[in-house]
Amino acid sequence: MMFGVASLSSVTNHASNYGPYTAEALVLASSNLHEKPLHLSCGLLVSKDKFIQPLRRRKRALPLSYIVSATRNGNDEPESSVGAYAADDQSLIISESSRKSTEENDSEKEIIASSVYLDDNHLQHAQILGNQGNLLDKLKAVHMHALAMEQWNASRLKLCHRRHAVSAANLIHYLALKSLDVDQLKDELSSVGLLNLETINPYVIAGLSTGIQLLENLKSKSSENFNNQLTASMMRKRVNSNRDFLIGPVEDKRSHIMVTLGEEAITNETFITDILKAGTTAVRINCAHGDPSVWSETIRRVKINSQMLEKPCRILMDLAGPKLRTGRMKSGPCVMKISPKKNASGNVINAAQVWVAQKGAGSPPAHVSPDVVMYVDGQQLLEKLQVGDTLRFRDARGKQRSLKISKKFPVFSGVGFMAGCTNTAYVENGTKLYIKLKGNKKRSLFGSVVDVPPTETFVRLRVGDLLVITRDDFEQQPQLTSSVVGSGSPRVTCSSGYLFDSVKPGEPIAFDDGKIWGVIKGTSISEIVVSITRAGPRGTKLGPEKSINIPESKIQYEGLTCKDIVDLDFVGAHADIVGVSFVRDVDDIILLGKEVKKRKLDGLGIVLKIETKDGLKNLPLLLLEAMKLSNPLGVMIARGDLAVECGWEMMGDIQEEILSICSAAHVPVIWATQVLESLVKTGVPTRAEITDVACGARATCIMLNKGKHILEAIATLDTILKGSCAKKNVLSSACLLDCDSQKSCISLCWIHSIDATSCFA
Repeated sequence: MMFGVASLSSVTNHASNYGPYTAEALVLASSNLHEKPLHLSCGLLVSKDKFIQPLRRRKRALPLSYIVSATRNGNDEPESSVGAYAADDQSLIISESSRKSTEENDSEKEIIASSVYLDDNHLQHAQILGNQGNLLDKLKAVHMHALAMEQWNASRLKLCHRRHAVSAANLIHYLALKSLDVDQLKDELSSVGLLNLETINPYVIAGLSTGIQLLENLKSKSSENFNNQLTASMMRKRVNSNRDFLIGPVEDKRSHIMVTLGEEAITNETFITDILKAGTTAVRINCAHGDPSVWSETIRRVKINSQMLEKPCRILMDLAGPKLRTGRMKSGPCVMKISPKKNASGNVINAAQVWVAQKGAGSPPAHVSPDVVMYVDGQQLLEKLQVGDTLRFRDARGKQRSLKISKKFPVFSGVGFMAGCTNTAYVENGTKLYIKLKGNKKRSLFGSVVDVPPTETFVRLRVGDLLVITRDDFEQQPQLTSSVVGSGSPRVTCSSGYLFDSVKPGEPIAFDDGKIWGVIKGTSISEIVVSITRAGPRGTKLGPEKSINIPESKIQYEGLTCKDIVDLDFVGAHADIVGVSFVRDVDDIILLGKEVKKRKLDGLGIVLKIETKDGLKNLPLLLLEAMKLSNPLGVMIARGDLAVECGWEMMGDIQEEILSICSAAHVPVIWATQVLESLVKTGVPTRAEITDVACGARATCIMLNKGKHILEAIATLDTILKGSCAKKNVLSSACLLDCDSQKSCISLCWIHSIDATSCFA
């Protein structure tokens, strides 16, 4: 069920359609219920059986007489209305006419959050909620709506763990606020500079109460203290507490920096030390890659370096989940290409930079950025090698080539060298390197090139190509489609049966986070034929382990795969946080909760990765279900798959909505995917990437993916975050200095999007 949005003014305009106001009951329904652009699933309101449960007062009686709501039919259209009123003992009584219409409806239908509350003077209050109503009473109506929503969902809230109880209630208040069309109210509040409804998500009731008291005090010129500021302050402390509980405290109140680790974490002895010194406060390991032996060594190094440097660093491990990926491809030849940079005329402008080191020496230092890494078996050769010497060799084509040694570096197991090569060369395992000794030109020292990795394998796809996806390996493929698409057509594999069992001809399909798009032309039990509709002008490479998305297909994923359940044992024993990939509905969280409880992992942080349409639509329900556990809770905005699933043009609104919902639920957010990607890969950021980081600074944590220039990216991100934090502190200080009155203070805070309540806490 989608969000229903009711205008505060329009609801009252249709009251006459349902009869006059009476002392027994009142029934109203809005005819202008409409869908928000972002179809977030609500499902938080009660069915007809729960609707008539008692509405108990909190600290004082709610000043309500009537509650109005509407139900929807199976076509998601307004169908009927329900009226109820609060008796003297504050129990909620449903009217006879409403009960009759309700009993006739299906028991599974739910009530939508599009209610309006009327006090004793019905006609007068209806006018107040209209355009001519005064601001104070409109704000009170919204406040009552949020409190009533909490009462309606009392049974759901009781299931939440006590640690998350306050946050869950605030999430309900936020959803109540979002269910109303309050654009006019926002404009009126901003025009008098009293309250910005966009900034009260972490403490909805406290924010609304503060606005009400400010309006009342301004009206009566009273100077009473505001008790609600203490509540808002407590809510902010809850936000910080949840952040510290999941990822840990951070200095300067800035966002955490998380870095994804790959093989370089164990091949480069200084890598972990370097990234921690640069500002990393959390690391991520993807269980889709590597194995427990690699993960164990990576975690061991992180923990040792974290203790030595006295820099806390949390460890997040992502469960692979049911993600669809291209399978392995045949390994290419073990040959590396050395290519100097040339101008348009073909003249060399920069020699190719080659790192030369002893076999087993590990990766070059982090501050060195070679084009090629070459390991040599020849200790005597390397011991005699000096800056200025020339290493000579014949490449794989038999051509004479040379490397000029330019720099010498101490490394963990000896020394390493940077050398320049001014000619294109192809080097393979066994290539002989030699130098002639000074003073004895007839004598030379030799070494052999070793550990040359196989070349990257891929298929290059162009618009109009037919790609065949097979369930099995190439060697076992029966070539059923060879007569249709030709034996020379590009092929990739995918081991997941979900793909072949679910897709249909005509559905779109995307590869590698949307870099390549196509349309499914045909399917069989073991093959899928795809016509490529979008690729680069010169074609786009598609390699192994690249994502596959079918945004319009109804694929029935498992919540946790067998591999995930096995990996969870390792994660629980070694990591601080588990990332749950491709969560879609409450059943996924229930299954996860059972596995976590079975292993008694009460202290393991849980991060829900939002990367599908269903995950986005059901986010409030997912959070409330996860709040039944005592575990620290967080959300990751996985923008790669999410953009492909929901559409690129929607990503701006989507990430804003996720931030708002999580802010209301006091849940930390990890901002992920392609953050500073150009800087990480090339060493030069784009302007758009810098502004993206500035937006991401509102999240609890920003995640960087691995790349050649990761250290520069960490340092840049750290600088941006510290600058953003310093700016907020300056604005907050200015707010405190310039506040001649409560109204002017809140107006100044509203301009700069600062929490006004912090000035009085």
